[in-house]
Amino acid sequence: MAEAVAWIMLVVLAAYACAGGTDYGAGFWDLCAGGAERGERPRRLIDHAMEPVWEANNVWLIFLMIIMWTGFPPFFAAVFSAMWLPLALAVLGLVLRGGGFALRKPTRRLAQRRVYGAAFAVSSLLTPFFLGAVIGGIASGRVAPGVTASADAWSNPTSIITGLMTIGATAYLGAVFLTADAHRYQAPDLVDYFRLRAWCSLAALVVLALIGLPITHHDARFLWSRITTGAPLGLVIAGAVVALVTALLLARRALRWCRYTAVASVVLVIAAWGVAQRPYLLPTSLTVSQAAGAHHTLVWLVIVTGIAVVLVGPSLAVLYWLDTRGKLEALADSDTEQEVPPAEPA
Repeated sequence: MAEAVAWIMLVVLAAYACAGGTDYGAGFWDLCAGGAERGERPRRLIDHAMEPVWEANNVWLIFLMIIMWTGFPPFFAAVFSAMWLPLALAVLGLVLRGGGFALRKPTRRLAQRRVYGAAFAVSSLLTPFFLGAVIGGIASGRVAPGVTASADAWSNPTSIITGLMTIGATAYLGAVFLTADAHRYQAPDLVDYFRLRAWCSLAALVVLALIGLPITHHDARFLWSRITTGAPLGLVIAGAVVALVTALLLARRALRWCRYTAVASVVLVIAAWGVAQRPYLLPTSLTVSQAAGAHHTLVWLVIVTGIAVVLVGPSLAVLYWLDTRGKLEALADSDTEQEVPPAEPA
């Protein structure tokens, strides 16, 4: 039963990485869009693409936290004891990001829009970095029961490269989805704009992965020994191949399918990490069975998950389906026109 709940937790983590990661990536490109005039049209597309789903994506994060603290209390305690600072910074980023995104559009004054927009964009960069740093600290074996918080737990080489790769992955997902959104909203210049950024973010991910190879070899020996052999290695190779397919689909403008392949490439890499750590939740110090809560608690977690799949799953599926087809909110002509109206005075 504990093994089943652990796999559920990994699936939920992958869902949040892809759904929430796409939103973080949109925020990253919002940050890089430039000044008020040059970045006006990309930011309008980002707003319209994110509005229907950005709050729903946090459902995955909440579900992940519930599984952690009810299904694996020792695991939850160890992670939040050793990593309370980066997790607190990530939560702060989530709050600032949500507030900035919600408040910048109805605000009329340009100076206030810039403040809210900066809070949204910068938090979209820092939050995935800190979440990735936590994963890097866990993967490198620096988190264990009884370990107290320290800077080394999340500012080590593996955590830093993992945080940077998390940013790169979100930028990649965000650019791919925004390319498809631009095509759907018949903005061909924005298709080329975000397609170029998808290629660049994928190239950056390749560079970061190559840099990470010697880092994990020396700094995370257990993860290195597991992920470079057997099934984990096969999953990593499959993820790389699917990412290459995504790049080719973008080149051929097969924009409907590139979103699925982009998500698949990220899911395969996360699956490789999960399989490589098996049977550990915290490498070499805490196995799944050791961290598991009471049997009846795990049974109820499986039951609740099944109920959620039946009751909530179809709603989320319909929401994502409607959103990816632009049926929730159409852009007005003024949103995609080439001429940008002059900005209001501060």
